[in-house]
Amino acid sequence: MKREKKDPEFMLESILDLNSNNVWNVSEEQIAKLWEAEKQEDGFASSEEKLLNIIRLCFEVVHYTPRDEREKRKYENGEWTIFTRCNEKKGAVAIRRKYIKRITDLSYENVKHITAAMLLELIDRNFGGGWDSIPLSIKDIIESSFDISTTQLPTSRIHAPGGTLERKVEQGFEVLEVEKGTWTEAIFAKKKEPVLKIRCNGDVRYDEDGNIINNTEEDSESDDKSVENEDDMGNDDTFYSSYAAEAEVKEEPEDGFSIEE
Repeated sequence: MKREKKDPEFMLESILDLNSNNVWNVSEEQIAKLWEAEKQEDGFASSEEKLLNIIRLCFEVVHYTPRDEREKRKYENGEWTIFTRCNEKKGAVAIRRKYIKRITDLSYENVKHITAAMLLELIDRNFGGGWDSIPLSIKDIIESSFDISTTQLPTSRIHAPGGTLERKVEQGFEVLEVEKGTWTEAIFAKKKEPVLKIRCNGDVRYDEDGNIINNTEEDSESDDKSVENEDDMGNDDTFYSSYAAEAEVKEEPEDGFSIEE
């Protein structure tokens, strides 16, 4: 069945287009509206669990029973967005966005979707301890998506013309200054550029004119010739008759222990 085109204000035409990249840019209301529209399509039930796992990347997801008055009051209070499952026995789904409030809320997935300024704000909230106060596991998460460097200088020299802070800012780094007595730690952060993975084919060959030879066609022709040769050998009665029967070989005892021993 052909899907009708969805509301043009949505980035997605269908909830089935939801993935781990674009889910961060979709609101709870958009997800609920697209879900309810697609739920009527045949075969949607088989995609529900996969879609819920994607939604869980940046939303809290809970199932509840609308007939239960206590649960209804808890989730139908305006703080959650509600949509229903294909199977009514599974109840309704309530979602709300996960907000990164603490540096410990960072993960390898959500750290890709914050800015350097937002990151430094989280670090600043971390009891003002600077970069060294962050657990190693969280540092690994941060450095998976950001270039980080630090420096400590006397507060009177941190803004010296031509100094490290000025150079880093010119290079596009955001900076957080953490005062430590008469010294100041400067933490610099810049989003890493996405890395493009290039697949190299070492089997590329060229003809005399410099054109790439289509290996697939040549390999296919080679395979055909190989099959033809095998057919020739299979039809030639003299091929196997040219080999004499193997002589019986008497096994000689080997030195050392046997397996049984």
